[in-house]
Amino acid sequence: MSERFDCHYCRDPLHGKKYVQKEGRHCCVKCFEKFCANTCTECKKPIGADSKELHFKNRYWHDNCFRCFKCYTSLVNEPFMLRENNKVWCSNCTATEDAPRCKGCFKPIIAGDQNVEYKKMVWHKDCFTCSQCRQVIGSGSFFPKGDEFYCVSCHEHKFAKTCAKCKNPITSGGLTYQEKPWHSECFICSNCKKPLGGKRFTPVEDDFYCVECYKECVAKKCAGCKNPITAGFGRGTSVVNYEDESWHDYCFKCTKCARGLANKRFVCHNGKIYCAECPKRL
Repeated sequence: MSERFDCHYCRDPLHGKKYVQKEGRHCCVKCFEKFCANTCTECKKPIGADSKELHFKNRYWHDNCFRCFKCYTSLVNEPFMLRENNKVWCSNCTATEDAPRCKGCFKPIIAGDQNVEYKKMVWHKDCFTCSQCRQVIGSGSFFPKGDEFYCVSCHEHKFAKTCAKCKNPITSGGLTYQEKPWHSECFICSNCKKPLGGKRFTPVEDDFYCVECYKECVAKKCAGCKNPITAGFGRGTSVVNYEDESWHDYCFKCTKCARGLANKRFVCHNGKIYCAECPKRL
């Protein structure tokens, strides 16, 4: 008589039947799935004797359940990562999920993507655009204004001061005269065209002249010393005008006694200036 060969759990004979050996015990397929089979981490069903089983860190899956939680790609023989809630992710989805998000399109910026970083914010290169014209700034120059960014051209037209002479934006440098902004290259002498920034000059109506050009081209000539009368440029800040002629205040004096006559009575005789007393002595 042959020895009995029964299932360890249900005691049904196993001769001529499929059975599984588990920890030195023999059991039928039905009892194996009921008492011994591991439970699939994904579908929560037993992993039967006829199923292929995969395991990782005391967790078990059917081979067809071992897929990326994000893209459902089979991970059999593929690199993977176990993430929160015991979900497995493929390497591509893991990289995408952990990648920084573009401030423009909110999509992930993965390794190899060209990007722009500014104050802990990041954009795809093609998503970093001007808030005004919407053209791509990319890695070019830009100006931040609060939460907005402007290309150089739009910033000039929207925010830069406008030159009082040429009406174009002042993007750098410049100067101010009578509360009006000027390009340094626009604030020049009307005669010699030299820049007047930091130099002495005098305005004449809508023009400006350096000291030398004012003396040569604009200033009246003193009827006494024949030199230019340059009020505001040192000595000779007062001017005496009589009929069609002008004098420095210190040159307006009696022809005979040389007494200064500025703000005093005088007499004109034969085209010459005299004090009130000298004509009596002539």
